[in-house]
Amino acid sequence: MKIFLARHGEVKHNVLKSFNSSDEDLTENGIEQSLKLKDDIKDFNIDLIISSPLKRTMHTANIINKELNIITDNRLRERECGNLSGLTFNKEDKKEYWNYYTSKRYGTEEDIKEFFDRIFKFLDELKEKNYSSVLIVTHSGVTRAFNAYFNGIGDGDFSSKGLKNCEFIEYEF
Repeated sequence: MKIFLARHGEVKHNVLKSFNSSDEDLTENGIEQSLKLKDDIKDFNIDLIISSPLKRTMHTANIINKELNIITDNRLRERECGNLSGLTFNKEDKKEYWNYYTSKRYGTEEDIKEFFDRIFKFLDELKEKNYSSVLIVTHSGVTRAFNAYFNGIGDGDFSSKGLKNCEFIEYEF
């Protein structure tokens, strides 16, 4: 099975470089990015679209949809940042936040190992399905967990391993 993994278009918190727990929609630029993504993947043979249920991912999925069913799965939601929501992050904090081996907690954020486990269970279940190719529309953090699933944990530093807005990558089971 081929998996085409795409991140949603730009939202306000991406511009502000801040953590976010709110369910916000795409910016005008995010809509434009989604239209470009639609064009980039127009020749892909996709059986199904699976999306996080949040507005930004569903809006992106609806823009790129070629009249396929869109299934939502709560496990594809972004890592819950808790009381970090609305705070800007610096490079050092972001690196520690996305360190799989860290013991540091900033507040009430979802533990990275539990977050990755949530995504790994989703992928283990998907692997058992009989699809030829699936498009998954989700969040930067989820794309980091996909990276870990397919490429291993390695040094544990996932700070630079997330996709950019409307960037996509292909994986295969």
